[in-house]
Amino acid sequence: MRLCAGEASVGELADPFDMALPSLMKHIHVLETSGLVQSEKSGRVRTCRLSPDALLGAEDWFQQQRAIWEARLDRFEAYVMKLKKEREPAGKPSRTRERKGTK
Repeated sequence: MRLCAGEASVGELADPFDMALPSLMKHIHVLETSGLVQSEKSGRVRTCRLSPDALLGAEDWFQQQRAIWEARLDRFEAYVMKLKKEREPAGKPSRTRERKGTK
């Protein structure tokens, strides 16, 4: 979340965590390898920033997954409603039971 506000040094990123800098650098390296974060070193300070283009690709993937799962859940809901309708006795209106202790 910190990088959403702009660039930050590795030290600034490490401050909120109880973590040694070498451990944090391993995490940053993974993010760099995936293309989500870029960093550059100037003197003794390494500065990190988000790579928005990589995040757009991730957003596209999430949107595709959302569409797939919404369609699956819609089909599942239709199936459950069909089963429920098939189990209702013919000619009787549907009743929902009230749980004890709820109103």
